[in-house]
Amino acid sequence: MYKFSDNLESKGKISMKAFCKRFWQDTQGQDLVEYALAAGMVAVAAVAAMPTLSTTVSTVFSKIGSIISASVT
Repeated sequence: MYKFSDNLESKGKISMKAFCKRFWQDTQGQDLVEYALAAGMVAVAAVAAMPTLSTTVSTVFSKIGSIISASVT
């Protein structure tokens, strides 16, 4: 019996069902996606922490500046 998908596979083409099955089972490149997601989460956490850290760092440098000014004069 002739099938349309048999004709496509003989020409180097595959059916959509076969393509989806191969794509779903393929794990190549999975590590790269996981690293990209992890880097994205780190970036979001860093951006979320910036306002708090900037206030703290500004306070620390102000205190250091006050101490240096007091000891110089």
